[in-house]
Amino acid sequence: MKIKTLIIVLSILTFNCNSDNNTTNTEQEISSTLISKDNLYGNGQEGITEQNMVIQNQTDWNNLLTQIDAVNNTTNTFTETDIDFSQYTIIAVFDQIRGNGGHSIDLNITTNQEIITVTIIHINPEGGATTVITQPYHIVKIEKRDLPIYFE
Repeated sequence: MKIKTLIIVLSILTFNCNSDNNTTNTEQEISSTLISKDNLYGNGQEGITEQNMVIQNQTDWNNLLTQIDAVNNTTNTFTETDIDFSQYTIIAVFDQIRGNGGHSIDLNITTNQEIITVTIIHINPEGGATTVITQPYHIVKIEKRDLPIYFE
């Protein structure tokens, strides 16, 4: 009886173990390099609406940098502005204009073999917040990949 029970248990374990290493739907975090995570303080005068951007060329990047600096010289605090677009893609997320400070955005970037997913996490202020008008943004670069990028 013990041998039959052992055979049944081993059979169940063998059939339940999947030896196929199919990782098609396995999400993996993508390493990103922070360029800037802060707020615009131009009361919307920069003309940047709430949006998610994928920038893959120098012209679009230069246009965004000019627009960001339309009111304040914000890009002088960026960790870098010279991007090698043959190796990197820029992800830029701009929140809506907020009536008070303390808001920010975090990004979680993952991939499987089919897509890159950028999950946007909105962080609201806790306690008292300044009454200055802000627009949170988060800009990173990731290694260039031939996959579509989706935001959620």
